[in-house]
This record gives sequence, structure tokens and C-alpha cells, in this order.
Amino acid sequence: MVRSSLYRVTKGTLRLLSRPVRRAQGRGGLVLEPYRGYGSCEAIFLIGRVFRQRHADHETDRDSLADLWRDMRRRIARRTVPGAAVTATFCGTAQRVATDRDGYFRIHLEPRHPPEGAGPWHGVDLVLDADPPVAARAEVFVPPRRARCAVISDIDDTVMHTGVANKLVMLWRLFVEDAESRVAFPGVATLYRALHEGGTGAEGNPMLYVSRAPWGLYEVLGEFFRRHAIPEGPILFLREWGLSWTHPLPRRAEDHKRVLIAHMLELYRDLPIVLIGDSGQHDPEVYARVVAEHPGRVRAIYIRNVSADAGRIAEIERIAESVTRAGASFVLAADSVAMAEHAARLGLIAPAAVEAVAGERAAAPPEPAIGPLQAVLRPSEPPPTLVAEPEAGKRV
Repeated sequence: MVRSSLYRVTKGTLRLLSRPVRRAQGRGGLVLEPYRGYGSCEAIFLIGRVFRQRHADHETDRDSLADLWRDMRRRIARRTVPGAAVTATFCGTAQRVATDRDGYFRIHLEPRHPPEGAGPWHGVDLVLDADPPVAARAEVFVPPRRARCAVISDIDDTVMHTGVANKLVMLWRLFVEDAESRVAFPGVATLYRALHEGGTGAEGNPMLYVSRAPWGLYEVLGEFFRRHAIPEGPILFLREWGLSWTHPLPRRAEDHKRVLIAHMLELYRDLPIVLIGDSGQHDPEVYARVVAEHPGRVRAIYIRNVSADAGRIAEIERIAESVTRAGASFVLAADSVAMAEHAARLGLIAPAAVEAVAGERAAAPPEPAIGPLQAVLRPSEPPPTLVAEPEAGKRV
């Protein structure tokens, strides 16, 4: 049983982590790897990476454990390519950029005309200047006109239990405890689908996710979202790159997040913003500062309560007072149902969605035992709930 589980987690993890190795490559092992981007009809943003890795020198069983180990070693040994020229083309406009010292490139492009097609995801053609050229296609999310808000959510301890704070725990839960694991907080998948669909059920609101993980876990988090049927959106990381296009120096994660949210507010200036985070780090403080710096733009703040410390709860209560004075709602809750009930009252989700969130929450199994990893998990105790509303006449 133990050997079978270890084999499954090893093979599943290697299959996932070696996946980028299997993409089309140019001569000399050049790889052009784009990540999902976001934008509006006026501008789009995306990031990607150029690196060099050795071609596979065998054509045996591509899913065997030995081949997966080879692919993983190839990924570890790959080399970044600084100064590489990448050209992006979108809706009649092209932009040429160069990769930085870590091989990352950033596209900020203003299209000549709005994207065509009904879907919110639109393709961006990328070409790496090489001999021969290496082509790739990126995707950017452009909200439909019927969108009524934009949702920016943290991932770690907000969507998933201690997410990337402990890679070993996350990988074990993803690949060993599939059926029984409560990797995602109960009810969060249904709640996020409801926020994406909006109060009318067909709004297609943009969902943007922020993580403190390095870009190397992009594939892992994408798989997590697919497995739990959470609406996919751009996943933006607070490490390894600057979120300000003019500031190349590293910032603290909190500063990254605040700059990112300010950028979202400018990009989606016609949409109110919903911010979702957790109580365990700096999200309440960062979000309160965003509300103060951008009055009238934030509709609601939802903080998942993962704190058992009374002092921390008292700090968050004081933050909630300042947020509500500025006209935004503030909800501190450990349960997705409490967030859904409040969101329904604001018209952010359809009333029927509350029952669906409650159903997912009720059907969630108890926290599973995960063998040797049990000792590294924090115990889950139900912390208190706080719902604070704006003063009369100050509702955003």
C-alpha cells in the first residue's frame, strides 16, 4: 500500500513537473514558454520565459518512470537565455521585447482593434528570433462586455490548504489523496464558479490569482485548478519578476501584490473589484491600503480566517473598521458558505449559488490522514466569523 502510494506520487509528480520539457523546441533545445495573460480591449499583459534544454535522445515509452526521471533531469539542467528577442502579435499590433537575465519576457501591448470572437480567451502569436524561429501561442483573458466585477484572489491558504507553503504536502495531496483529500477549502470551487458567473449567471467576470510561489510551480497550480473545477484564470506570481514595468528591483511580496492590484484597478477601471485573501499573512493590511489609495473601487474584501490567535483577530477587526469607513464590505470567515451568503446579498453571485456552495461544503469529507505528512499539517479549528458593512451612504 505504502509502496504503491509512493510510486503513484512519484510518477504523477514527475509527469507534471516534466511536462514543459515535452513542448516543441527549436534548434539547440531553445524553448519558448508563455504563461496565461490578461487584459482588456485597450491593453494586454503576459509573461513568458525562454530557456535552453537538451533534446530527448530516445523514443521509448514516454510515460515510463525512467523516461520521466530523464525529463526531470533535463528540466533541472536547463539554462535560461537572457537577451533573446521575442515578438508578440495581437489584433494587428506587434511588440518586440528582450528577455531579462533570468530568461523572462514581459509583453504590454495595446491592440489596434478589439479582439474578435465570442470567447474571453484570445490567442497571442509569439515568435522567438532564432535560426530557425521558434513559434508559440499564448492566451490572454479579455472580459466580455457583460462582466460586472473583477475578482483578485490569493491562492495560498485562501483557495488551498497551505498551498505552496509546503511543496511536499501539496504534491502528496494532489497525487496521493485525490479522492478523499480536502486540498481545496470546502465550497471554494463552487463559490469561485459563482463569482465568475456573477449575479446573472452569465457575466464571465475575470478571475485573477496571485501566489507567493515561484514560476516553477505554474504547472502544478494549473493542474490543481483543473482537478477541482475552479475557474481558470491568469496565475500571477510574486517572485522572480517585477510587477511594475519600470521597476526592475525586487520588492517584498506585499508590495508586489499592492502594485499588481493597482494595475488591475487601472486596467479594469469600469469594474468594481472584489479582493479575496487569508488572515495568516499580510492580505488584510495590503487590501486595506488598496481601499484607502483607491476610494470607491473595491466592492468587498473576503478574508479566509486561518488564524487561531486572538491578537491577530483583533488586528483584523481594526482593519475591518477602516475598510468599512471607506465604503467597502469586509468579511472574515473560515467557511465558504458565509462568504457566499454575503456575496449573494451584494448581488455578486446568484442566490441559488449559496445552496450549491453549502452542498459542496456539506459533502466534503473529514480532513484525511496522510500518513507521514500528518505531522507537518496545521490543525484546522473553526475560527470566528466577522461581517462588517459600510456606514450608511458610503456603499461602493
